[in-house]
Amino acid sequence: MTIRFFSHWRDVPQGYWRWPNFKPSEVACQHCGELLVDEEAMDALQHHRGLLNGPLKINSAYRCPIHNAMVGGAPLSAHKFAKAFDKSLTHPPRKRVTMEETGYKAGFKGMGRYKTFSHQDTGRKRIWGS
Repeated sequence: MTIRFFSHWRDVPQGYWRWPNFKPSEVACQHCGELLVDEEAMDALQHHRGLLNGPLKINSAYRCPIHNAMVGGAPLSAHKFAKAFDKSLTHPPRKRVTMEETGYKAGFKGMGRYKTFSHQDTGRKRIWGS
């Protein structure tokens, strides 16, 4: 498992980025632009996009510790380790069951159920929310 840190998503070297359906800016911290890349999680995200055979909007991915605290994230949130993605259920409209089933197939194990998005991470297997 390879993890890379960039002070800002603009610092990603040309030729490094291998996830064609996502831009570094989409998965970087929305607060400061920092980017932590867990390549295994990014591979799962790209695989999930392929299984859905269509766009996948990311509401939140990596969060620096300050941003995570600002949004009320758990102290050990998978977002802080670049292992989590909050995926929109509304843009484009998708059924939760479809997102979860394809997410499991892609390699995600943690599933958080929220009204307008599905939290998915590569941590331990668990489900929360309604």
